Amino acid sequence: MHPLPDGSLASLAALDAEADRTVRVGLLLPWANVAVETELPRLGLRNTVFHHARLVPASGTTAIDKSFWHGLREASTGALDSLAHIELDSVIVACTSAGFTGGPPLPVGVTTAFDAVLAALAADDITRVVLATPYPAEVTEAEAAAFAEAGIDVLEHVSLGQDDGYPEITTDSVLTLVDGLPQHAVEAAQAVVLSCTGWHTLRAVEELEQRLRTPVLSSNIAMALSAARLSSGATA
Repeated sequence: MHPLPDGSLASLAALDAEADRTVRVGLLLPWANVAVETELPRLGLRNTVFHHARLVPASGTTAIDKSFWHGLREASTGALDSLAHIELDSVIVACTSAGFTGGPPLPVGVTTAFDAVLAALAADDITRVVLATPYPAEVTEAEAAAFAEAGIDVLEHVSLGQDDGYPEITTDSVLTLVDGLPQHAVEAAQAVVLSCTGWHTLRAVEELEQRLRTPVLSSNIAMALSAARLSSGATA
């Protein structure tokens, strides 16, 4: 499937309209994340049921660092066990940065929000993006390197430099951040990626897609697209 003129939200709606079965997706959430449970229901998927479990890192922290990312991955087995009586079609660790920062292995079959972003880009043959994140600069640079390893060219990237407090980031802050990307890079990119499941970006995605006439992919939309592809039987 290739990008529709109206962007990632239109692609998501089209996939959901084609769905011929209901799927159940387990989402393993960082324990302070409230954005996923806020945004995914607003996307209006008719054929997906999301089941949530909380990941509590042993460090008891919410700021992103090695102990947080690795703690989420270590907690994934227990969180998955709490969903054992539900027949799940897929399971996603709903943290993007935990997908490219290494650490303990995840249970077999469990993927991450970063994997969902990569899959969404691959499904639309997108190989050139610009990247905006709330992360510290070094984490954003690590993500750009991970994209490059996956064959995705990050033409430019910007970040807010925060290691915590993502739910409080406003739509205006997201828009201002994206406005800081060089215009030539935005014009050359096939998509804008808003990485991180913990900040609220849905309103920003809607405005940016109208303004830029370019697909804008958030981590939360990428997870929804993963579910919609399953329910529609799409293989790419």
